[in-house]
Amino acid sequence: CSAASMSLEWPAAKVRSTFIEFFQAKEEIANDGGHTHYPSCGVVPFDDPTLLFNNAGMNQFKPIFMGMVDPSSPLAKLKRATNTSKCIRAGGKHNDLDDVGKDVYHHTFFEMLGTWSFGDYFKKEAIDWAWDILTKTYGIDGDRLYATYCEGDTHLGGSTPPDFETRDMWLKYLPADRVISGSMKDNFWEMGDTGPCGPATELHFDRIGGRDAAHLVNQDDPDVLEVWNLVFIQFNREASGNLKVLPAQHVDTGMGFERLVSVLQEKSSNYDTDLFRPLFDAISTQMGVRPYKGLLGKEDTDLIDTAYRVLADHARTLSFAIADGAIPSNEGRGYVLRRVLRRAVRYGQQMMKAEPGFFTKLIPTIVDVYGDVFPELVTKKALITEIIQEEEQAFEKMLVGGIKYLNELSDDLKAKGNTQVGGEAAFFLYDSMGFPLDLTQLMAEEKGLSVDAKGFADCMQEQKQRSKDDALSKKTGGGELVALGVDETAALAAQKVPTTDDASKFVWEELPGAKATALMAGGTLVESFSEADGRVGIVLDKTSFYAESGGQVADTGVLEFTSGATFTVEDVQAFAGYVLHVGRVSGGPVTKDDAVSCKVDYVRRGKIAPNHSMTHVLNYALRKVLGGEVDQKGSLCDEDKLRFDFTAKGALKPEQLEAVEKIVGECIAAALPVDAKVVPLEKALAVSGLRAVFGEQYPDPVRVIAVGASIDEMVASPGSEQWTLNSVELCGGTHLSNTKDAKAFALVQEEAVAKGVRRVTALTGAAAMQAKATAENLIARIDTAKSASPAELGDICAAFRQELDAAVISAAVKADLRVKLEALVKVFMVYKKAQSGDVINAAIAKASVQISADKDAKFAVVEVDIAMDGKMLKSVVAGVSKAFPETALMFLSQEGGKGACLTQVPAAAIKAGFKANDWLTAALAPSGGRGGGTPDAASGQVPDVGKMGECLAAGAAFASSNF
Repeated sequence: CSAASMSLEWPAAKVRSTFIEFFQAKEEIANDGGHTHYPSCGVVPFDDPTLLFNNAGMNQFKPIFMGMVDPSSPLAKLKRATNTSKCIRAGGKHNDLDDVGKDVYHHTFFEMLGTWSFGDYFKKEAIDWAWDILTKTYGIDGDRLYATYCEGDTHLGGSTPPDFETRDMWLKYLPADRVISGSMKDNFWEMGDTGPCGPATELHFDRIGGRDAAHLVNQDDPDVLEVWNLVFIQFNREASGNLKVLPAQHVDTGMGFERLVSVLQEKSSNYDTDLFRPLFDAISTQMGVRPYKGLLGKEDTDLIDTAYRVLADHARTLSFAIADGAIPSNEGRGYVLRRVLRRAVRYGQQMMKAEPGFFTKLIPTIVDVYGDVFPELVTKKALITEIIQEEEQAFEKMLVGGIKYLNELSDDLKAKGNTQVGGEAAFFLYDSMGFPLDLTQLMAEEKGLSVDAKGFADCMQEQKQRSKDDALSKKTGGGELVALGVDETAALAAQKVPTTDDASKFVWEELPGAKATALMAGGTLVESFSEADGRVGIVLDKTSFYAESGGQVADTGVLEFTSGATFTVEDVQAFAGYVLHVGRVSGGPVTKDDAVSCKVDYVRRGKIAPNHSMTHVLNYALRKVLGGEVDQKGSLCDEDKLRFDFTAKGALKPEQLEAVEKIVGECIAAALPVDAKVVPLEKALAVSGLRAVFGEQYPDPVRVIAVGASIDEMVASPGSEQWTLNSVELCGGTHLSNTKDAKAFALVQEEAVAKGVRRVTALTGAAAMQAKATAENLIARIDTAKSASPAELGDICAAFRQELDAAVISAAVKADLRVKLEALVKVFMVYKKAQSGDVINAAIAKASVQISADKDAKFAVVEVDIAMDGKMLKSVVAGVSKAFPETALMFLSQEGGKGACLTQVPAAAIKAGFKANDWLTAALAPSGGRGGGTPDAASGQVPDVGKMGECLAAGAAFASSNF
């Protein structure tokens, strides 16, 4: 806490804690402890593919609002919640990146103070408590507050009624002229074209006061700012556009933390608060620039204050994003982060004249300001610093290439009388060199050029569409996407259709009888479908099929109906507890409530299970070899392989790969039991050494998988250090019962995924045994090659290298074989060098004899036998010219249907007008050969050795006539 914070009545830390404590104490609805403090999720939404970043406090509660929460999830138990949410708006639909720095209230990272009610209290309590905390707890002058309510759209022919209920509630606290109707755009919240929605009411604060500022509300006036938005989710928008009242109505409120702090500290700018002052002090000290003055627009003539705001904001964004698992990269959220960093570096270097590497130095201040509330910043400080430092260095190199490209493009455009950089060129700079559009525009403007922004946008949209199409194609195998949305899950719940009982997925070779409780075709719920409907979906009351989750692919198999119809299961997905089997039907129609038998392809699952179980052991082994800093970043377990992504500072060394592979192999050889049990989440998390994926939402109770230990014993004595010697994880996947059933393990590849993230790929079972057999064969052959003669090693090594590159074997063994191969190559090169020396000496002797035969000759044209080795040919020329320095030399040699020619001419001959490049051109002319060089030396090729004699003659004739 800074000295400035200590002198304030409302330092930022106090503002934050007061809000949470206020709502934790609210028990008016049910005497069970008020709002639950439910900590913010990370800014990286691992379980929501629709978002680049968590951009609003409600995102982590979307499953509740959409009726898709898993009944076993901790979210299912919530009635009310409060927190301060970490949010980033720097990409996608909500993107404030380009506005940051230009005003005093936009941020890419911000905190959102929030409260939520899930079917519990509603409008009255939300409005009363909002007024109480602002005016009574924080002491904000109520005469400077304005409230808005939704005016609806019935006056425009729509179906949304005005929210007079909210208006009337505000009239208890505010006069009518400060309760203002607002448009649907500002005062109606919708998650999408269909689904949950409802009116919103906003509270606005007038920084100046003592005036009527009603006309400035929602007019982007910096002195009349929205501080709180309260959303009342009371409707469901149907496909027809009509609104249907929800049976369970929710409240979702969000207040901008930075804005509230500025109000309570009586600052006209978010950037003048104690949240940013420590950062500005660090910037000024580190870079030696003048203090921050808060200048904007034309007043900020040197753009230094703009740069202050950009650097402080972007340093927060990058620190929180990296701490929560995001990594700068070339796609998705990773590319957004890369753009954020490069924008900050450009402002620092261009406006503040900062030295390269300056940005990394701001990270300790970010950690100091936020570390108490968000301890992940402290834990990940070293990683954040390392990644940002690497990105800064990479940007420096990229900048050089981009500037060169833009300079060349500028010269070309001006030569053609064009003054606009095309959209494709701008997109190339963006996509290939990492130049944000605004950087290209700025640099183009400096050269008197404009940029085709529309063309750039078109290229960007084309790329997004390609990515979207590719993702859909990978997900569906080229077929139609079949999924249950919020409308379908809400309809099933309303019809009291029970969620799917999938407990039997853990019992192998079980063929349970079941009933089709819901059918999906053509994007909607139906009563029946047939083969003509193509790719369709079936929800069953119970199933033995595993739905894709936790990195494990879905089961496949067959559903056999008593009616005679057969359904081929291609994919299985779970939505709010309903397990949807996706595939195609044959042999007759399927009708809702039809009886069915589940037949999982257990042969296929028998290949997936060892890959999943050994992924757990691999995770344990990596941590044991590399240390406790290894965090899982993703995984994939299918029937062919297992793939595991994890944090690491660099590539694993061969000896580390070997050690990891050895640990997993020993676990398999030890025939360790694999225990699985469902236990309360709190008890599971208390077990020493337990591994969980950061950002993952786990159900309560949760399934625990332990290798080589009893879960009952772990739960009975959770703090025992002996559990750190076992693989123990939270996991809902299907596993082996004993490690021996994996048979073998081979870690076949290790590679980089992104900065600070590595990926290993491994095999189990028959595939691993084949990899080991292949490795043993290669080891035997490399050992045999050691006894080969040096002359034979050239062909042996070339063939072995090609085979080794393609071999699927242990990565550690492959690295060792490469070392042994290079040793043999070295032996061959020594031999080759010795042989080359003999060949070169013979060629020099031959040329010397020819030249010595005519002591008055001013030139020599000689064919030598040294194949097409350019280095050897140069060595011959050097050796002959040393003995005959005043003689112009031309040497030709041939191999495999082609010939080489090299010429060298002494200075005296050049002075007389005889040039090596002219001589070469004349000699190659009969064969149509080409070459080049300088007056003193030139080289080229003879494409047809059948013309070699003519080339020799042409070379001699040219020299004779020109000397």
